[in-house]
Amino acid sequence: MSRPRIVIVGAGFAGYRTARTLSRLTRHQADITLLNPTDYFLYLPLLPQVAAGILEPRRVSVSLSGTLPHVRLVLGEADGIDLDGHAVHYTGPEGEEGTLPFDRLVLAAGSVNKLLPIPGVAEHAHGFRGLPEALYLRDHVTRQVELAAAADDRAECAARCTFVVVGAGYTGTEVAAHGAMYTDAQVRKHPMRTGMRPRWMLLDVAPRVMPEMDERLSRTAERVLRQRGVDVRMGTSVKEATHDGVVLTDGSTVDTRTLVWCVGVRPDPLVESLGLPMERGRLLVDPHLQVPGRPELFACGDVAAVPDLNQPGQYTPMTAQHAWRHGKVCAQNVAASLGIGERRAYRHRDMGFVVDLGGAKAAANPLGLPMSGPAAGAVTRGYHLAAMPGNRVRVAADWLLDAVLPRQAVQLGLVRSWSVPLESSSPEVARVPGSPKRPGKATGPAGQRPDGADAGNHPGGEPAKGKPGAEPAKNQPGGEPAKNEPSGGPAKGQPGGEPAKNQPSGEPAKEQPGGELAKNQPGGEPAGSRSHGGRAKGGQSGSPRASGKPRRAVEAAGPRPARGGSGKPGKEPRASGAGSAGKRPTAPSGPSRSAAPPTDPGPEPPANQPPPGPDIAPGPVKRTDGRAAEGDS
Repeated sequence: MSRPRIVIVGAGFAGYRTARTLSRLTRHQADITLLNPTDYFLYLPLLPQVAAGILEPRRVSVSLSGTLPHVRLVLGEADGIDLDGHAVHYTGPEGEEGTLPFDRLVLAAGSVNKLLPIPGVAEHAHGFRGLPEALYLRDHVTRQVELAAAADDRAECAARCTFVVVGAGYTGTEVAAHGAMYTDAQVRKHPMRTGMRPRWMLLDVAPRVMPEMDERLSRTAERVLRQRGVDVRMGTSVKEATHDGVVLTDGSTVDTRTLVWCVGVRPDPLVESLGLPMERGRLLVDPHLQVPGRPELFACGDVAAVPDLNQPGQYTPMTAQHAWRHGKVCAQNVAASLGIGERRAYRHRDMGFVVDLGGAKAAANPLGLPMSGPAAGAVTRGYHLAAMPGNRVRVAADWLLDAVLPRQAVQLGLVRSWSVPLESSSPEVARVPGSPKRPGKATGPAGQRPDGADAGNHPGGEPAKGKPGAEPAKNQPGGEPAKNEPSGGPAKGQPGGEPAKNQPSGEPAKEQPGGELAKNQPGGEPAGSRSHGGRAKGGQSGSPRASGKPRRAVEAAGPRPARGGSGKPGKEPRASGAGSAGKRPTAPSGPSRSAAPPTDPGPEPPANQPPPGPDIAPGPVKRTDGRAAEGDS
């Protein structure tokens, strides 16, 4: 008899602990597979310290394969779940597709940035949910302070050293507290010419900082922030974000180049595609974390609406503490469904909260005892060391070095603004040039260029529009430079320049069969008129993943340089699918031309190559005026 197959989607607090506990309980009696976009578990509470340069990124990243030796790790993002067929469809990091069959499925996909319909926020703000966003923020803040220190104009200096954080919850409060300390340390070493100092602003529509915490802890956190010069404005938020600043709901305008979005989170859009009962975007489960009517399906963490047995009629909040405890109970109930142990309902007891405010300052109430100052700082760091599943010695060593040595303030330039779009449904994965675009995945605001240019002259650090060598024209897929721009490169169709659209070696032709991406389709979705079947896309709000059995589209790695006069069709790009045999037909690649359709079709394509589309010429283009077409030898 084959062993039962357990698939866990997501390796956050809930998914990681589910896998670790199941591995211990089943003792090789089940095949456990963990599907996650990255090979590490991220300890989110310490992410603000990564942005402030206290901890190195790997300190808060716990290796999955190193700490889960009896769990099979599959890198990829789930983009469709077939509950009736007991299979999870996923897309790997290089665009490959696969299917994971299961007998038990645990959904622990976590959460993504919460968006609000505020003009300009999606284009100019950045979230704080993953390592790429933390690394980008550290580089961006460092760069802005360095540029402000070198600026002679007071207005430019003031805008560059003003940092706006929206959302005064746990994350926003810690980001503002650590950020103020970080920029003050930079200015002490290199004072600004204009004599100005960095300015941090913390905005929220709530009446007080961290309204979910005890009022005494809230007052402690606000007092520490104000002592460090943070401009705390409660009852105020952003009305509009522009290239040069933000307009607040009180009518005032703040010139800034940095807008950090910490308003909150929403459940991963994957669960919306299941068509099961939901509660405010979360999947409804019973107290045993099992989906009613689906004995094979469990959910925990931020994607699950778990009844709070201590407060009837309410659900447990979306916090790391609850997700960590969900994972243990979920693993016990999954094992019980396989005949190992007994089921138990999820019931929690509040052990208190801790908020790290940087340095020796913190706010904590362990076991209901309010604390502040160095004592709260010691309790907070001790709690984090105890809660981390790994890297404890390295984290403690970094804390010790930060206490006795000056902090390193350098920008590495590893993550650019276009790599961490706010509307991304995978904030843990940075976008890279040529990476495959998943159906429904956000790829950043229009106009951001893929070469990593980041002039840092407006919120988010993207180049200013309309300036030579700055931002490419909007609606250009992948951020290609506008035609005939001074630094945008040669015009398309010119010798040595970009390949012309609809040509074999250039951009994929519109409406062509074979799975190429249609132009101007939001999120890089395939055009609806293609003849190939597949899984249909669904979902809502933000950039949800595909639902049911979605079609998958794999973007080509980028336009190939024109090969003048070759006249040979290129190789087919791969477009594999789960369960598919063979390749989909694609338009052949060849030299780039901008002339009219040829009168001579040229040589026949080689065997096993698909015929060219109606707008693609496989051979040399002949002109009626006797001149050679552009791109011909």
